[in-house]
Amino acid sequence: MAVFVLKRLLMMALTMLVASFLVFSLMEFTPGNVASKTLGPYATQAQKDILYEKLQLGDPLFVRYGRWLGVLAGGIPDPLQDPELGLDFEDPRGDQYFGNFGYSSKYKLPVNDVLWPRLGNTLILAGIAFGIIVPLSLVFGVLSGMREGSLLDRSLSYTGITLTSIPEFASAVFLIAIFVLSLGWLPGTANMQNFEDWSWASQMILPVMVLVLYDFGYVARMVRGSMVEVMTRPYIRTAILKGLPYKTVIMKHALRNALIAPFTVILLQIPFLITGVVVTETVFSYPGFGKMLLESASFGDITMVEAATLVAVFIAVSTQLLGDIGYMYINPRIRFT
Repeated sequence: MAVFVLKRLLMMALTMLVASFLVFSLMEFTPGNVASKTLGPYATQAQKDILYEKLQLGDPLFVRYGRWLGVLAGGIPDPLQDPELGLDFEDPRGDQYFGNFGYSSKYKLPVNDVLWPRLGNTLILAGIAFGIIVPLSLVFGVLSGMREGSLLDRSLSYTGITLTSIPEFASAVFLIAIFVLSLGWLPGTANMQNFEDWSWASQMILPVMVLVLYDFGYVARMVRGSMVEVMTRPYIRTAILKGLPYKTVIMKHALRNALIAPFTVILLQIPFLITGVVVTETVFSYPGFGKMLLESASFGDITMVEAATLVAVFIAVSTQLLGDIGYMYINPRIRFT
């Protein structure tokens, strides 16, 4: 077990390293001078020239990447905070610390001061949606899989396919038209402001509904498919023929085995709900991670894009590691030494 986890952690570190280099390279080779993209469109030419020399942007790519890693790891000071540049870039944490992603040209703040609060907002949204999606998917998926071909089974299949086929922006517009424009029950935005007019809970309802409607059908169909397969296994038929109560057969024999395959699918929804909710957050003006990433990419804020991408990769590989460990415990036939 320890060896397995250690190997996975090493693979995570390697994946993060490769991803960081690819992102760094892409940002370097996008149109425009790196100094200009770092400072933003309103910087003077003199500031750009000074920064070009200060960052030694004429050096080879690998050398510049090494310096960028040095700043990120806290090994060398952040050159952008050098008083000689006259940029007034100040980080309350100092110019040399672990996790220094730099300064955002769009928000005029250290990246960490923008990134983590926005990620926290998305975690709240994703956590509420995940807490609704998983129980609903398990209940309806298991019930329909127990009775393949029944009315519930066919209804779940048709509903799941339909909901998954509808893009998030379309379902968002549809819900806004009903609950905001027609009924006036809910606000059309979730900017986490104006709490005197609309409560925090009321602002969260529509974004959560969009995510649940889009993701519920897919997860429920995966659970249903696994349950159908398990119900046809010989050991289930044998347990029924022995006279075991049907509830006991389902709870002790079928359910655990049916959850082996969907377990990975369920965990994969975590990266989607955290990093793949750009459309939902944009439609409802929700101040989250996805909306921040879209705004930064549109503005050309390369430091924010690099930081957000690394965070997204870390979430993805961490979820995969947790999925592998959980899968090992759920499936007793698998043993790692």
